[in-house]
Amino acid sequence: MPRKILELIADLERAGFINRGGKGSHRNFIHPMAKVSVALSGNKGDDAKKYQEKKIKEAIEEASK
Repeated sequence: MPRKILELIADLERAGFINRGGKGSHRNFIHPMAKVSVALSGNKGDDAKKYQEKKIKEAIEEASK
């Protein structure tokens, strides 16, 4: 069962990322200390794509270094 976009957003926020907003269904997150940014598209209830889950995981790992 794929995860939802809402779950990916929660993961980013727990890791310290801040939502800078976006246009439409796009959201831009930035980590203020690590200067790592990531864009996430899709409505909150949509299923996350594999590449989105991978991109979020990589961004969180990069920010935690």
